[in-house]
Amino acid sequence: MKIIGYEKFIVAPRWGFLKIITDEGIVGWGEPSLEGRTHTVHTCVDELMEYLIGKDPRDIELHWNYLYRSTFYRGGPVMMSALSGIDQALWDIKGKALDVPAYQLLGGKCRDKIQTYSWIGGDRPDDVVRMAKERKELGFNAIKMNGTEELNFIDDFSKVDALLDRVQGLRDAMGKDFGIGIDFHGRVHKAMAKIMMKELEPMRPMFVEEPVLAEHFDCIHEIAQYGAIPIATGERLHSRWEFKKLLEHGGVDIIQPDVCHCGGLTELKKIASMAETYDVALAPHCPLGAIALASSVHIDTTCQNAIIQEQSIGIHYNKGNDVLDYIKNKDVFDFDHGYCLNLEGPGLGIEIDEGFMRDQHDKALTEPKWRNPHWTNKDGSFAEW
Repeated sequence: MKIIGYEKFIVAPRWGFLKIITDEGIVGWGEPSLEGRTHTVHTCVDELMEYLIGKDPRDIELHWNYLYRSTFYRGGPVMMSALSGIDQALWDIKGKALDVPAYQLLGGKCRDKIQTYSWIGGDRPDDVVRMAKERKELGFNAIKMNGTEELNFIDDFSKVDALLDRVQGLRDAMGKDFGIGIDFHGRVHKAMAKIMMKELEPMRPMFVEEPVLAEHFDCIHEIAQYGAIPIATGERLHSRWEFKKLLEHGGVDIIQPDVCHCGGLTELKKIASMAETYDVALAPHCPLGAIALASSVHIDTTCQNAIIQEQSIGIHYNKGNDVLDYIKNKDVFDFDHGYCLNLEGPGLGIEIDEGFMRDQHDKALTEPKWRNPHWTNKDGSFAEW
């Protein structure tokens, strides 16, 4: 089998897709996306695909290492996101060629389903109790909410109190066993993060995510001493070597690598196994499309330390189109009491609606490039984080 071509698609709301074509008629789909920089990533895809044309797509480990190691400069969000999308497509091809789901090629299953959580609220959460109840009616038993707006190095306690009021309202309304994840998106500096950990502890959150920016991960072990709350981070780390430093510094309880940014299924599986040796759990980051979600679920299926899976179906920033709009077999993500069942179709187990994809790609090319809404303040100015 040989790779003979590829196509790229950029579509609303903020996603990029890749189709790799073989001489045997088997195609694989990947999701080389980077929020706010997908056009840049797709230029990198062109550069990497020069090597892959004419190669056997089934030699995934060989190709991954060549693409990562063959140039002087390695890693980073752009290159790793491009490599991630290619890697996903290669696993999709190999599974289809052998007529087995990708997880069977990654060691087989250790579970039949993985718990998922649903987002509530926007960047400035309000009315979170109502939204959490709506998610519970849909079958979810865990949610994640944005914690706070951007804080100064030392800031007003009124902002802390506002967060505490929201979380306490959720806990009172939803009960002691309902999972509440609180995402700070790195908007908080170390001093305020210590305060929030201490104040939030009595409310028993499921986890606190990115209490500080990823580049400050060396202080997470210090922040962890101020509250007995699991700390999650890792969506902005891009290889096993970056996660190695995070794990060695300590303090983190849950890692959140993103299958679209960390090197695909090949690298995410290795990162998860390394985390297990540190007694650290896995909860893959996944605010993107259906290929990213399917890839993440295949990893969850094979990893003993996977505890919960993020998914963004219906999230507030999926404007224009949503996760399931680009696939035909939407029922594969029919969540059962908050759990996603293993994907049993060949390859990644999803069927891309290529006609709809092409229509949306043409539309995206004629409209102004969109900006990631996460990156701006209320007034449109760029946020520090």
